[in-house]
Amino acid sequence: MRRVAITGVGCICSLGNDLPSVWREAEAGRSAIREVTRVDPALLVAKNAAEVRDFEPEKVFDSKVLVMLDRASQFALVATQEALAMAGLANADPLGESCAVILGSGVGGMNTIDESFRKLYAEKAVRVHPFTIPKLMVNAPASQVTMRHGITGPAYAIASACSSANHAIGTAAWMVRQGTVDMAITGGTEAVVTLGTMKSWEALRVVASDTCRPFSVNRRGMVIGEGAGVFVLETFESAAKRGAPILAELAGFGMSSDAGDLVAPSADGAARAIRGALRDAGLNPEDIDYVNAHGTGTPANDSTETKALKQVFGEHAAELAISSTKAVHGHALGAAGALELAVTVAAMRAGVVPPTANYLGPDPACDLDYVPNTARRLPIRAAISNSFAFGGLNAVIAVRSV
Repeated sequence: MRRVAITGVGCICSLGNDLPSVWREAEAGRSAIREVTRVDPALLVAKNAAEVRDFEPEKVFDSKVLVMLDRASQFALVATQEALAMAGLANADPLGESCAVILGSGVGGMNTIDESFRKLYAEKAVRVHPFTIPKLMVNAPASQVTMRHGITGPAYAIASACSSANHAIGTAAWMVRQGTVDMAITGGTEAVVTLGTMKSWEALRVVASDTCRPFSVNRRGMVIGEGAGVFVLETFESAAKRGAPILAELAGFGMSSDAGDLVAPSADGAARAIRGALRDAGLNPEDIDYVNAHGTGTPANDSTETKALKQVFGEHAAELAISSTKAVHGHALGAAGALELAVTVAAMRAGVVPPTANYLGPDPACDLDYVPNTARRLPIRAAISNSFAFGGLNAVIAVRSV
């Protein structure tokens, strides 16, 4: 089996439009959660979101291209371009059939869906835009990336709610490891700051009315975010031959299903996925220094994740540095794992654990070290990034420093 290198990372989210900006804000614990602007806040009970701001797609894409791009595809293309540039592939020839594109998204082109339904039901329009279907497809971002970069290898989308990105990244890593492809562009993208989406999440009663406070006393729920994270994966041999930077090793991937409740998380299910990632990476529990937690800020998720970490790590759980960056960039659903892995890789390279922002104090059900409010210097030998989705679908990535 071949070792898998991460040679490029790109991201765009509420914290910024590139990885350096995102890492700077995450390290500082500066939350980008504020009153929503893309939706009339008067129509919402929970009026806050973590939006991508200061992004003008008209300045990034030609008008003939933009007409085919939902906001989710726009994010994916921007993040992919940054990842390829970091990997030294920005001006490469078409990447061809030896490269795969696997991107996760929970719902696909939700802005396109929302706008089309508004025209039909509110404005009584008799037709919608002819490109509605090509824009809203969950696979549209992956397809757009293949067309932009001449990729003719395997390409598809993965949709597993909030685990979509981690499922995509892990699957891509396995394809590179076993020799199905030599390189993969992978990650996740989501653009769900729309009226229909936000009202639907409100109806579940898991959205906070103020902000996201993972693992904290008085936490009230999650806050919707948006954005994309994209990675270039390739073999160590390929990276060395090209002289590309090896940012980290994508060492392992674990997944499981709870087979229990559609929305209530299971500590046992989460623990199985964590153990699977460690086993796949050849890592022992005590090898892990940092956990980028799923940490949604809901009472049920955070206490369940704490139990799962204790199940897997035993006494070492108390030694782990754990943080949830959803406190600063919100919960980007199908893109969440990609944004969080991007932050994890940046943390490993900086030797700094980003904080869990907005933390007010310990909760009896969450009694581990969540690095509250202030970043911490710490050499990170290996880390895991957790994603646990509605439907009981769990996916965990393990990375090792190089």
